[in-house]
Amino acid sequence: MTENHRAILLVVAFFIVGSFICAVHKRQLHAQIQTMKRRTQHTMVVTSSAFKDGERMPDRYTCIGENVSPDIAWSNVPDKAKTIAMVCDDPDAPTGTWVHWVIFNIPAGVQRIPEAVPHQEKLSDGSIQGINSFGKTGFGGACPPKGHGRHHYFFKVYALDRDLDLDVAATKQDLETAMIGHVLATGELMGIFSRD
Repeated sequence: MTENHRAILLVVAFFIVGSFICAVHKRQLHAQIQTMKRRTQHTMVVTSSAFKDGERMPDRYTCIGENVSPDIAWSNVPDKAKTIAMVCDDPDAPTGTWVHWVIFNIPAGVQRIPEAVPHQEKLSDGSIQGINSFGKTGFGGACPPKGHGRHHYFFKVYALDRDLDLDVAATKQDLETAMIGHVLATGELMGIFSRD
């Protein structure tokens, strides 16, 4: 076997192992959230003044408008919560789930993110914004391909029992891995958008 063949096999092996670890972490987080819901039935209520759950997101929050983040609010946070984290993603993207926003270490006393959060890594309240699927910091608006029908955008909020030791380069996968064993409650808001 040549050195090139060995190198190719090594890369393939790393890819397979990495994919397996990612899948295991996702299953662990999902199982924890489901267990938490069964035990406590503690669900946060997530809302926005921009749209109601299941409604169309206004153009302002998409790539055909101003492309700014909507305001997101939540309530019913457990008393033991230390921080809040949020992910916005689109599972209908043709290349797989597309992540539009990763933000974490929001102080538990904060119950609302205002509209048009700046694209900076660290916010004034200590919150940290990670990297989205556009490869950028902060929120990237809904931008489904034309002719691809309606896409669903899930704003998932998590109450956690600790600060997360993650930096500004954190992705959704990094966040989900760090949250395992620390989720106290969850809630979500779903908006719809289509360019058809």
